[in-house]
Amino acid sequence: MTPKPIPRPTDTELEILNVLWLNGASTVKQVHEALSGGSQRGYTTVLKLMQIMSEKGLLERDERTRAHIYSAHCDEEHTQRQLMGDLLDRAFSGSASKLVMQALASREASDEELAEIRQLLNELEGESQ
Repeated sequence: MTPKPIPRPTDTELEILNVLWLNGASTVKQVHEALSGGSQRGYTTVLKLMQIMSEKGLLERDERTRAHIYSAHCDEEHTQRQLMGDLLDRAFSGSASKLVMQALASREASDEELAEIRQLLNELEGESQ
């Protein structure tokens, strides 16, 4: 029996995941404080969102202490790949070249980013030969 796949996170869930990826395992209070800089969400809203995310399998909850500690179920790279695969299929008919072309056309890449892209392309070309 294969485990059920982790659902695609919503924009708000991604905000919470970003806090956890940046800061590591955290309490609801810590996540709320990290989000409250630009957010009007109340503590109980963040609590409910994190409880739902735990039920969905996006977060893991450690209940051994009074203040439950939450952590992301999947690392940032895994989640990004899942989201990219979904976007690739839905918006670009599975074409990686269309996705890359649109990404590069929509925002100017820095010299460092272009160098990383060139290096990745060189590595991929080396693997296929």
